[in-house]
Amino acid sequence: MAVSLVSPAAAQPVRKSDYAIGAETCGSGDLAFPRLQIDMKQGFCAGLVASEEDHLRFPRSIVQIPGRELFVVADMAGWGHMDGKLLLLDPRAAAGSRFKELLTGLEYPFGLAIGPDKKLYASTAETIFRFDPLADNPRGTVETIIRRLPGVRITLPDGTKLQESAHPMKQFVFDRNGRLFVNVGSHSDDCITPAPITKPCAAAEGASALASIWLFTPPAGGIFPALKPNDPNPPHEVYARGLRNSMALALHPNFPDPGYAFLQGENGRDLPDVFKPNEEINAIEPGKHYGWPYCYDLTTPSPEFRIVLQSGVYKNLCTANPLYKQPFSLLPPHGAPLGMLYYHGGKFPELEGKLLVGLHGYRPTGSRLLIYDVDERGFPKPSPPSVRYHVSCDAQTSRSFQTDAGEAAAAPFDELIAGWHRVNGARPQGAPVGMTVAEDGAIWLVEDKNKTVIRIDRAAGDPPVPLPCDTRSPALIDQLALFVARDAQNRDRLTSIRKGIVEKHCMGCHSDFGLKPGQSDADKDQAALRFMLAQDGWIYPGDPESGRLRTRLRGIGAEKLMPPGGENLPKTEPGYKGLLDVADTLVAKMVPGTRMRIKPGPPDRDFFSRTNKKCGEIPASKVVVVTQRNAVDRPGFSRFYRPADTFLNGDCTDDDGYYIRQEFLVPVQ
Repeated sequence: MAVSLVSPAAAQPVRKSDYAIGAETCGSGDLAFPRLQIDMKQGFCAGLVASEEDHLRFPRSIVQIPGRELFVVADMAGWGHMDGKLLLLDPRAAAGSRFKELLTGLEYPFGLAIGPDKKLYASTAETIFRFDPLADNPRGTVETIIRRLPGVRITLPDGTKLQESAHPMKQFVFDRNGRLFVNVGSHSDDCITPAPITKPCAAAEGASALASIWLFTPPAGGIFPALKPNDPNPPHEVYARGLRNSMALALHPNFPDPGYAFLQGENGRDLPDVFKPNEEINAIEPGKHYGWPYCYDLTTPSPEFRIVLQSGVYKNLCTANPLYKQPFSLLPPHGAPLGMLYYHGGKFPELEGKLLVGLHGYRPTGSRLLIYDVDERGFPKPSPPSVRYHVSCDAQTSRSFQTDAGEAAAAPFDELIAGWHRVNGARPQGAPVGMTVAEDGAIWLVEDKNKTVIRIDRAAGDPPVPLPCDTRSPALIDQLALFVARDAQNRDRLTSIRKGIVEKHCMGCHSDFGLKPGQSDADKDQAALRFMLAQDGWIYPGDPESGRLRTRLRGIGAEKLMPPGGENLPKTEPGYKGLLDVADTLVAKMVPGTRMRIKPGPPDRDFFSRTNKKCGEIPASKVVVVTQRNAVDRPGFSRFYRPADTFLNGDCTDDDGYYIRQEFLVPVQ
């Protein structure tokens, strides 16, 4: 008989890493784990092997020890430089005692691989080494094969010294000849320096270029020797350039035979537009340049490097330069591919030989696991436009691949995990990083932000009904509507928007916005406002630039301008452009308080509940409404109004409030 994991007293499910755990399991025998409520392809399920309760802090990769039912997990532990660990995972052990520390005090451990000698190899920010995870003293077996790679603290080719490089993690792969390909990520998002930029990006130049894949070739016999203290590194060459951060690398088993695939998943630059730029799958060839920081999407030049692209080696790089190789296929924008592999295993014959790509990105285009059909050489199969991809929790649930030049060709894909958006009280937003295929054919993956190890197995029967997207509660809509009703200026703004935009241009397309005959003007205003507040992602109080109401009315980004033909309204209808500004002002001033911006710096800032529960991460530059600059119940913190839903994680509540450290806030200019 199944035993319920629900506490009768609290009537609440057990929670692990913010996943609500019930009585259902995924897998069988000793490998049956609590089934997660994530929306998967029929015939598959996901089981939670380990969570933050097992003291995982920031797991980034996983690999099985050959011939053993044991795994090694690289836990980076965050961004504290020397806090990383390599852990031995025994999934058949009792819950709570599945991990054993192997190596500690590591700087950003990330890459894990089984080498041509069947030994286990791992990487830190500056080294690649092998060791025996089953030895009584694993540290005593460490043999470094490469050291002094560009890490966190680097000197650029022009002599500039940096104390904090943006992408120090070293993913790596071996080909079947024992050659080693290493990701040497870029030092920054875009290499932009103060304008005007007249010279190429110094960090990406020379024989030790960043934003590159380096190739190390072993001596005869195909095995790298262990380095003694004074030994030099084995020689390397820059195999390919212009790759901002190659965390997802996959080699076809027949590579390097001519014509077989070497694929890279590119994490592109971070433009503020949710749908720009696209991420990429690149077909890596020696000596080619893949665009960073000069080009994005397919042929779009980065405007900051206009002068550099007018002459010299990078003249017309994005459009008419044989040095440049365009992406083989586009990936969903801001998807952040951090894991990629070809599936080979007996458990899922329907996946045999296919390419799996994990998307880690927190925007509505990320948090999923993709399946690509490939040809006999391992390449995905591009199709002409229009090729569509899924967008979580959006009124327009799918979107065609777009660049500045219009719709673009891309390889279509299926989704092994499709619904992994946050559902408060049921699951956090998915954050997949590394993955591996076990010897029994199961797929294992790790999530860094949620601190989990997950195993994917067979599932019988129909899949569960997908969980809905979170929407604002009626109580929260009531509260926001009351804020507007109490402010005379906002009442006037709402009336102007309702009369000048909603009633003139939007009626009929959106269920008439709740407007009915016989309503008073005040009732009409409230109906229109409540309708807009109930739509997922339309309005984020205090931050008009984040809401789809603004982007659709102004035609910003790849979404269609609304209403149809709206591009002519500012010219043909006096005052229309002013109404768009009024809408922005209404959203900006909807909640009483002080609008403040998340301070520039690290890409995300943690925020918390009153009881110090971590509620999520807000990207730098986002705007929140601060209701208590000096929070009375949390010294050193400011209380702010509910953030954009895409950044809220776990089971925090509006009543409990949201808090962020005061030093992370700066005034809105």
